[in-house]
Amino acid sequence: MAARVAVIGAGPCGLGLLRAFSLAQSKGAEIPEIVCFEKQAEWGGLWNYAWRSGTDANGEPLHNSMYRYLWSNGPKECLEFADYTFDEHFGQAIPSFPPREVLADYIKGRAAKSGVEDWVRFETAVRWVAFDAASDSFTVTSEDLKAGTTTTETFDYVVVANGHFSVPFIPEFEGIDSFPGRVMHAHDFRDAREFAGRDIVIVGGSYSAEDIALQSWKYGARSVTISYRSQAMGFDWPEGVREVPLITGIEGSTLRFKNGESVSAEAIVLCTGYRHSFPFLAPELTLRTHNRLYPPGLYKGVVWEACPKLLYLGMQDQFYTFSMFDLQAWYARDVILGRIAVPDAAAMAADSAAWVAREEALADPFQMIDFQADYMRDLQPLVDYPAFDLDLTVEMFKEWEHDKEHSIIGYRDKSFTSPCTGTVAPVHHTPWVEAMDDTMACFLGAAPQRATA
Repeated sequence: MAARVAVIGAGPCGLGLLRAFSLAQSKGAEIPEIVCFEKQAEWGGLWNYAWRSGTDANGEPLHNSMYRYLWSNGPKECLEFADYTFDEHFGQAIPSFPPREVLADYIKGRAAKSGVEDWVRFETAVRWVAFDAASDSFTVTSEDLKAGTTTTETFDYVVVANGHFSVPFIPEFEGIDSFPGRVMHAHDFRDAREFAGRDIVIVGGSYSAEDIALQSWKYGARSVTISYRSQAMGFDWPEGVREVPLITGIEGSTLRFKNGESVSAEAIVLCTGYRHSFPFLAPELTLRTHNRLYPPGLYKGVVWEACPKLLYLGMQDQFYTFSMFDLQAWYARDVILGRIAVPDAAAMAADSAAWVAREEALADPFQMIDFQADYMRDLQPLVDYPAFDLDLTVEMFKEWEHDKEHSIIGYRDKSFTSPCTGTVAPVHHTPWVEAMDDTMACFLGAAPQRATA
């Protein structure tokens, strides 16, 4: 068994792994020394909100991409921890589409219950990881950001769990350097009220573009124009929101598009995705991929085939999140504990190649949901993660896709059933389009009183 394990990141993936080790230990298993490196001052990863943009309090590139008024854009039931349900955490049934603060509290509640805080070195950034074949071990260099000291240590396994939604991909458009208004990436978007009464252009065609467009509309933007690269999202947008093809050029405050149209705008928000970024890893250890459902080179989506003592968590594009991360974490734990034997390089490559080939043939979101569910089914029988109704989550995800097609501003007003407890969520007391207060107290409480004349 490994003597020491380094975990990079204390977000949902890293915390899932700490939880898996903690549970194994509580059942009598001997576990290695776990050191989790987290550059933020608290755990929670991307789900922490920060008013800052650019750099954090220690001068590090800011990890957080969360913004005020962000609500879950998928049913919470499809990401529920099977070993720590929403019912257990909140002591009551809660609606299916919570705001950020509610989900962050849920993540942190399980971490606190796991009793793993002593395993985490907060405000400590990993600077370099290298593998030495002769000693079959890793050297990990880290910096204590408060003390300004650097330490190099040896580990038997390294688990990369720092996520891949924190380093923006920023495209270039002719004339954008002289645009007189505000230009930002979604990573730096913090408050939709900034654009109240203004005309904005959002560049992108996926979840961030969809949500920031709706948030800006909801909080008073005069007009929202969504510029897509390859395909329009095609929802029945509310009045004031529309989609056009990609920007071809910018002259002053005027943006031109491929279809010949033009608009005048006061701000541009680039919802253009993120890069998988691991500047702390030696080149031969670095996963290089775009955002996809099955990154090549990761056996079972976890094990780095070129060096099987290096494990990655959560590197896929995601319909599923917390529950998939947990299955990966349990799998990684059992590889480290020697409960799961990793096959030879040829067998790993063949297994991955079959998944990649299947992914490349997927034609629509419904097939993608089935694919990711099948990936989770591949992991489920290999680990002792608690059972949950995965088939029900597939049905709910597909219903959610249809709900969005029916009403892009009303889909969050639906109710779903827990795949872990069978609890049916209540409908939220206020329709999403009218719910301006995203605090946990308001979400979990009674409907706010309306002013009367």
